[in-house]
Amino acid sequence: MISFADEELIIVDEKDNIIGYQKKDLCHKGEGILHRAFSVFIFNSKNELLIQKRSRYKHLWPLFWSNSCCGHPRKGEEYIKAVKRRLKEELGMEAEVKYLFKFKYQATYKNIGSENELCSVYIGKSDVIPEINKIEVEDWKYISIEQLNEEFKKHPDRYTPWFKIEWEYITEKFMDEIQNLGVKS
Repeated sequence: MISFADEELIIVDEKDNIIGYQKKDLCHKGEGILHRAFSVFIFNSKNELLIQKRSRYKHLWPLFWSNSCCGHPRKGEEYIKAVKRRLKEELGMEAEVKYLFKFKYQATYKNIGSENELCSVYIGKSDVIPEINKIEVEDWKYISIEQLNEEFKKHPDRYTPWFKIEWEYITEKFMDEIQNLGVKS
């Protein structure tokens, strides 16, 4: 597995200052410990968004649909390097990405654990067909912006909480950025 329970995550304060390191499984217990994370949104040349269904093996939100890719920078790893690593590990693809914004959120999954993250959000464009890692990703598809907005209205319970928060902000503030992305194959 490319993601493991005892990998050390970067613990931060609300201003993204590093205050320590903690094992991933401990960061996700109870209400969670605030740590660095990132989310990536990959669009194709038709401006459809690549979304993934999280693997059945995921501890939190298994089999929920989510954004193209997400993860955690590792100790000593810059965000952009982590983003590119994770795109390759989960989806078998490379893409130039652009930073959009950072936000803090906390969400609890049943009585199992929580995400408590300071999350940096990136967008990119690629027409490469994903080669998914089945341990990390159950399924994937491209979906139009309009279809995704309809899906969120009809079936919000099928999507991860961070994806819904990020998508609302992206569609409100960054549609021009999406339209102006260059295609990298």
